[in-house]
Amino acid sequence: MSNKVETYLTAKKNSSPPELSKKFGDLEELYNKKLWHQVTLSLLELVKEPTMKEGTELISLYNNITSELENKINPLSLAEMAGEVMTQYKDPNEAITFIERVSPKVVDHQEARVLCNVLKAQATLKRLEDPARTKKILDDTEKLLDDIDGITPVHAKFYKLASDLYCHTGAHALYYRAALRYLGCTELSELDDDSKGKHAFYLGLAALLGEGIYNFGELLAHPILGSLEGCGCGWLLELLITFNQGDINKFESSKQKWSSQPDLLARETHLREKIRLLCLMEMTLQRKAWDRQLSFSEIATATGLGERQVEVMVMRALALGLVKGTIDQVSRQVNITWVQPRVLHKNQLVSMMERLSDWCEDVSSMQTLLQDQAASILTH
Repeated sequence: MSNKVETYLTAKKNSSPPELSKKFGDLEELYNKKLWHQVTLSLLELVKEPTMKEGTELISLYNNITSELENKINPLSLAEMAGEVMTQYKDPNEAITFIERVSPKVVDHQEARVLCNVLKAQATLKRLEDPARTKKILDDTEKLLDDIDGITPVHAKFYKLASDLYCHTGAHALYYRAALRYLGCTELSELDDDSKGKHAFYLGLAALLGEGIYNFGELLAHPILGSLEGCGCGWLLELLITFNQGDINKFESSKQKWSSQPDLLARETHLREKIRLLCLMEMTLQRKAWDRQLSFSEIATATGLGERQVEVMVMRALALGLVKGTIDQVSRQVNITWVQPRVLHKNQLVSMMERLSDWCEDVSSMQTLLQDQAASILTH
């Protein structure tokens, strides 16, 4: 044992409360036996001790013991400990410098490299308040993340920070995708009720306000939306269902509720355009595959538009890739051949099952007809 480690451990055993003193005594014994895995586990426990989170205790622990064992500790564990230590640096630049010193020591471990980058980006965003620099770090880190097999706790940390960044910059669509990925890597039981409510609320707003988001099924299927009822935001869940159904009339009738949210009220025109596009998609989905010729008047009635505005809206849907088809200006009809796949809600699945049943009946009828006519066909 080095003199520095011995001096530190002796001092901590003598000055710490009994329970913490015992942990330092156990650490000393493990260190002397060179049981490095057990030493690592002991250090991971120590950095989470409430007493050690006071002042600069963690910095002292790292400088006196952990730094002596950097080549013996599991790289991911070293990065996790470094994340706790850097919180005690009052100067954010010093915290970043510290994590930059640790990074080269875990360079051969992909998860640990990603975690160090995330920790650096976290300090850059939350303490230096530099979103542009944070974005650069995360973009570089995502390439490393893609090379990691499976889903790890590091994925959750990365997507949590990415969602924080996009929430800070008001990038609704990017926030929506990052936040859903974060929830996909995290057990809901790990979040408290307040966190669940905030995630659900921000996700709901991002889905409504985000450019290019026309699929609400994945979000509606997520159990986190149940938190909206608990935090008095049940109206937002109703609004998401309304959009998913493309129900323009219900959207208009519930304006008194959703207009109380300033962000939604400010983007009222955008919301109305989005729900009309979703209405067109839903109209198409509800029709049989061989019966998707929609007249301008049908679309106008369903979307609340004038017939003169229908063509522009349909052209917008075609340009966004939400549907494929043609517009017949002479007969004033739209022939839709394809609608963008979506995660379907239960009611939409029931409707699809009914259409599948009709299709099976039609196929069966055709089969019977062919069998009945087969004799006359074969004799000619």
